[in-house]
Amino acid sequence: MARERIIYRFGRSAFRDFETGNTREWLLSNGIGGYANSTLHGNSSRIFSSYLTASLHPPVDRVLVLAKTHEELIFTAKEAGRKQLFSMRDIAPEASTEGVSVERRDLAAQQYPGYMRTGYRYQTGFTFDFWPEYRYETDGISVCKKIALAYGKNETAICYELVNNGSREAVFSVTPLFNFRPFGSVSEKGDLDFGVERFDGGLILTPGKAPEYRICFSASEGEFYDRADRKTSMATPNYKIEENELYCIDVSNGFTGVDNHFTPYELHVTLAPGERKELGLLCGLSSQKEPAADVLLRVRQIFDAAKERGEALLEQADAGDALTGRLVLSADHFLVQRESTGLKTVLAGYPWFADWGRDTMIAFAGLTLATGRFDDAREVLKSFAQYVSRGMLPNVFPNNAGEEPMYNTIDASLWYFHAVYKYLQYTTGLPCYRGQFPETEGGVEGNSALCAEEIFIRDEIYPVLCEIFVSYRDGLARYNIHMDSDGLILGGGGLDQLTWMDVRVGDIVVTPRHGKAVEINALWYNAICCMRLFGERFAGGAKGEDGRQDGNIPCGKELRELSERVRHSFCDKFWDAKRGYLCDTVEEEGIRDTTLRPNQIFAVSLPFTMPTKEQEQSIVRAVYEKLYTPYGLRSLAQGEAGYRGEYKGRLIGRDLAYHMGTAWGFLSGAFFDAWAKTMCGDSHNRVLLKEMMESFADHMADGCLGGIAEIFDGDFACGSRGCYTQAWSVAEVLRAWREINALSLW
Repeated sequence: MARERIIYRFGRSAFRDFETGNTREWLLSNGIGGYANSTLHGNSSRIFSSYLTASLHPPVDRVLVLAKTHEELIFTAKEAGRKQLFSMRDIAPEASTEGVSVERRDLAAQQYPGYMRTGYRYQTGFTFDFWPEYRYETDGISVCKKIALAYGKNETAICYELVNNGSREAVFSVTPLFNFRPFGSVSEKGDLDFGVERFDGGLILTPGKAPEYRICFSASEGEFYDRADRKTSMATPNYKIEENELYCIDVSNGFTGVDNHFTPYELHVTLAPGERKELGLLCGLSSQKEPAADVLLRVRQIFDAAKERGEALLEQADAGDALTGRLVLSADHFLVQRESTGLKTVLAGYPWFADWGRDTMIAFAGLTLATGRFDDAREVLKSFAQYVSRGMLPNVFPNNAGEEPMYNTIDASLWYFHAVYKYLQYTTGLPCYRGQFPETEGGVEGNSALCAEEIFIRDEIYPVLCEIFVSYRDGLARYNIHMDSDGLILGGGGLDQLTWMDVRVGDIVVTPRHGKAVEINALWYNAICCMRLFGERFAGGAKGEDGRQDGNIPCGKELRELSERVRHSFCDKFWDAKRGYLCDTVEEEGIRDTTLRPNQIFAVSLPFTMPTKEQEQSIVRAVYEKLYTPYGLRSLAQGEAGYRGEYKGRLIGRDLAYHMGTAWGFLSGAFFDAWAKTMCGDSHNRVLLKEMMESFADHMADGCLGGIAEIFDGDFACGSRGCYTQAWSVAEVLRAWREINALSLW
């Protein structure tokens, strides 16, 4: 039985005009880095819009294969013969030739410089559940169009349900728009070099710049019409190329270019009065020619599989409410296969990010544990363990498979400890993984038998944690990351940007957070406590090749003493009693940055924390009053020097606002945890927490349907900015929603 989920249904008011239709998008993904994306009325609003963006080396090297399809209904007067109607030779695209009247109903929506195709005027509705569904009605003919992706394969399926309740015969025409460009660029007309082979029921296209690949496009019925046969003139276009598509979102970000796609053929299907037809189309990276007779069966299989997979994910997650269900389905977009490891990894955000270490570890619990996907959780932990170098997780994997990952992050490795802790919390159910370290002489259940999940961590992950811990403690990591004499962690300098507030514009370091950063040391304390817990629980910890314990790994008493030293130093140096919250950074010279930023919320929300209960409550109040928005926390309080309340315009302007007031969705998870921990003794605050969490359902009906955006304007957090759906935004809201609901606070 299917579990609960939000299903999005929209009538014509959602695309009452071209601009309104652009405000909502849908996303499909295929589990290997490929995806499809468009708007409610079908306009390609961004460079990344597509019906198939394929990943050549999962999950990277992504290329646009099928931009979209354009549909038309074509009618002719009775005196025109059926043959002429079908072939359309010598018929101008607008309306007629001498003596032959032709009517066209263009269902396509697309913007170009100076004009628009407004097929949404025939659109009657839009639904998004496991796939998007467009509905059109004109001249007694109804058209329903659905799109789905094959999971684990670079293949898209399009299904049309056609019903002619009118009195006239019509031709239903479909024009596929092909390409083979990198997914974040545009094509000049001269770039569209393809070899084209016709076969019964389809086309094989060979990209001139990548002849090792083939694009196969197949139809279950219909005849392919060569668009080169359509007459052209100075006033009519080259029909083999869809020219000058304009992407409104990229234009708003300062992009002034246009895009072009290859359109060698259009598919014609006749539809007689009273006739019903189901038309199936397949497009993918394959040289296998799909016979027309098999296409519709394959299309139905892809749609059935998409529904079965979605329902299975909901069942696995035990999604008992609609918000959880939709978040579970959205979380699936980010868990993908990495070819280089043969294991699962996490894409940081759509439409452009690859896998990032920091984002993965923050999103880990929400994407894998709160969804019940424990096998995938193990794969993600193992995948990143393979790339640990000098005690550091990669900050980012490149978009191209041949490039090396970059390690410019101080916090990704520390978030790895948290991810492992959460994994054991979810999979074992043992009380020692509940965030309170028992101060007993007997230790932490060190004598009880380890369960299978703990054995996995002990044998495959714990040695990596030990390497990270020693590297940070002893200064073996990059960027001068090391433990100071007071026990706190510091690193970076100059042009280095190592925390999540990492923007640099040329030689301008927008948010210099060198020295000791508040969330880094909250994570460091949490890592020390995890090391102590794991060491005692695993009874001996890391072993050398000779089987003896590695003497370089502190255990027991030494870790207890270190944790107390870090606690004392942290509270002494970061707590600002006058302001009632924590400083953001402390430089090596002892200079404190007292600007109000959200990073301190992690000093309250992590499993092991250092401030007193009174201090934690004061921190949460300050963050709520100055940084909270319904869709995330501002990265800088309004009124602070340098605050920017809008994230828009050209890249340099957006970069200068990125961490200077812009609100971030992922921070909501930690804020909700901190609120539940410190404020929920009051029934009013419990109700308020539930309302704050549920507000994300409103946002999920805007922007990317079901997703949660990366960022929002600080002044008025509403419209999506940055990535239209971000892994850690979705994951942290889902995790917090499920974990806090489990506390039965209301």
